[in-house]
Amino acid sequence: MPTGRAVTISDVEFFLVEIGCEGRRRPVRSLLVRLATDAGLEGWGEAHVKWRCSELAARRELLLPTLGGRSVFDVEELLMLEALKTAPLRAAVEMACWDLVGKATGQPLCCLFGGSFRSRVPMAVRLFGDSVDQTAGLARELADQGFHSQIVPVRGSLGEDLDLMCALEEAGRDRIEFQVDAAGLYDVDSARELCFGLEQTSHLQFILDPLGPGQLDQIASLRRQTSVPLAVRRSVQHLSDVMTLLRCQAAQYLVVDLERVGGMARARQCAWVAHAGDIPSSLGGGPWLGPGLVAVLQLAASTPAFSRCNECARPALEDDLLAEPLEIADGMVSVPQGPGLGIEVDRAKVEQYQMP
Repeated sequence: MPTGRAVTISDVEFFLVEIGCEGRRRPVRSLLVRLATDAGLEGWGEAHVKWRCSELAARRELLLPTLGGRSVFDVEELLMLEALKTAPLRAAVEMACWDLVGKATGQPLCCLFGGSFRSRVPMAVRLFGDSVDQTAGLARELADQGFHSQIVPVRGSLGEDLDLMCALEEAGRDRIEFQVDAAGLYDVDSARELCFGLEQTSHLQFILDPLGPGQLDQIASLRRQTSVPLAVRRSVQHLSDVMTLLRCQAAQYLVVDLERVGGMARARQCAWVAHAGDIPSSLGGGPWLGPGLVAVLQLAASTPAFSRCNECARPALEDDLLAEPLEIADGMVSVPQGPGLGIEVDRAKVEQYQMP
């Protein structure tokens, strides 16, 4: 098995795929990145980009001369390339490189990132539903499956969102801890009212992104006005954003998005900086169709700083792109122990779900 700088990139392929997801009107669309080497190894990455199928060939022709001949072990050098300045694309290419590094060394990524701190990763699932009753029924069903940490996306209407949380708290009956994802949809006044309205919710872990990106100072002000814990995700794209979060004490929790920060290595750095400031972290984003979710598992398995439940869409997806299903039990997902990401992407499924 070749190792070191002998493992160089010889080809890159892009695939746009779509798979249906329960409760979503539109299917989940992902860009798959496949990196190949002259030694016959292949690595996979995943991201969400607003590309069209018609432009994949041209984008490959632009990127291949930049990546071709480079060692997959030179991850930091790759992250600095101008051709990968778009964070989601950078995250997908880096993911594929790490997959190749693990395969070249015969080790799962968790072992390369610090060791297998945990063999099973606790996951949080996102609720979807067209009505309050449907969403509450799904919450009970998922709790029965062992998913006791659940993410509630708001609708942007204060009255509707408060009514939904009231119904969910009743449906949870002390079995469910909720994360409310406000997704930056509220203005300052409405976000304050949302916090006030949820202060008596007994099983609320936090409100995520009560205000939009770039408003950490305003979120810090909101934190001083409410007893509800706050979390941020969309405002963190760089390590400097984590430092700003710590300095202004904007939130009690950090949710790290691989695509926003630009990859697995940067995500770990963000989590450790937050950990140094006593802010617990988890991984969010997606939903992922296979490689992205496994990357989350490998990161969470090797990084104690990711101490909270990480987001997982797998129970709601109609299918995924993996040749073998992940082991899910009691709200926990077992970390694959094969080399690299530890999984095999099913090429037949890629072709089946590839967009025309």
